[in-house]
Amino acid sequence: MQLGVYSFGNQATDPATGELVSTAQAQRDLLEAIVLADQVGLEFFGIGEHHTEEMPASAASVILGAAAGQTKRVRLASAVTVLSTDDPVRIFQQFATLDALSNGRAEITAGRGSSVESYPLFGYRLEDYDRLYAEKLELLLKVNEQATVTWSGSVRAALDEQLVVPRPDRGSLPIWLGTGGSPNSTVRAGQLQLPVSYGIIGGDPVRFKALADLYRRAWAAGPETTRQPLISVGNPGFIGETDRAARDTFWPTWYRGMADIGRRRGFAPPIREHFDIEAKGGALFVGEPEQIANRIIRLHHAMGHSRQFLQMDFLGLPQRDLLRSIELLGTKVKPLVDAELGPEPEVVPNPLDGGPAPVQAGAGS
Repeated sequence: MQLGVYSFGNQATDPATGELVSTAQAQRDLLEAIVLADQVGLEFFGIGEHHTEEMPASAASVILGAAAGQTKRVRLASAVTVLSTDDPVRIFQQFATLDALSNGRAEITAGRGSSVESYPLFGYRLEDYDRLYAEKLELLLKVNEQATVTWSGSVRAALDEQLVVPRPDRGSLPIWLGTGGSPNSTVRAGQLQLPVSYGIIGGDPVRFKALADLYRRAWAAGPETTRQPLISVGNPGFIGETDRAARDTFWPTWYRGMADIGRRRGFAPPIREHFDIEAKGGALFVGEPEQIANRIIRLHHAMGHSRQFLQMDFLGLPQRDLLRSIELLGTKVKPLVDAELGPEPEVVPNPLDGGPAPVQAGAGS
């Protein structure tokens, strides 16, 4: 089991003024969080793409590139890249560059995104939602498989024997398919025999066992391969010294973030009773270290996933509280999970080819 964190670059509350920090400061705070995650032994840090003031991490590869030179072992990934409104060739080039600078620690999680602000921003139509994703995913996978690419479709200019560089030292990048729980996306990931990453934001996450089973059945129906199906889970979470302290710290920031999203998407703000229910047994992994470790282990026994990562920094969470939660995840939760499930080996499976991906010199050990 790999443990980690993901973020949309949410703005923290400045303890000196009580106001939200600037969107520029949010990027610097995010870099500080990635460095700490590496220092406390976490294996994964993902940045999700959004284009709003409260979630301003719009250029994941740039932040992750800055983190590459200040970290040694943590995997650096998008979580997710909104593939439909970006160019697959540029995405690959950016993350292949990140992979080089991080000695093989870059990953892409490709998805449709849970919001649509990138469509008008980059001049795309929502009516083309499905076609954009399908064609661009096809191109991204082709670019990842071979350096010289010939491809044609309806969503961008055709490629005729075009060279795409740089290339990763290991030959290709790990590409995960991200989904919020769509059966169609689950089947697509299985049929393409790609790792799948589930974003779970509500309800008992154990219900995703049915999707995990569907994914494995779709995978098994594909061609024979040495690769193995891989599942990761991302969900909101926060760790405190005690269960009550964690919930009392996280509730205001979670409420603020969800209320803001609700205003834009047309749903009512949450209430504390619902939050407490979700924090106790739902998708919100909020509590003290032993409680969170037990919940991760329980979910693993249901889904068989190999990576769990938490979104801790909803709108307005002070940076010091985020850093303390990351520290507790690495120093308190991870040892408990490792004791039950076993630590990650020094040589880990490559999500693309099933073969060993040794820890690179300079990448830590």
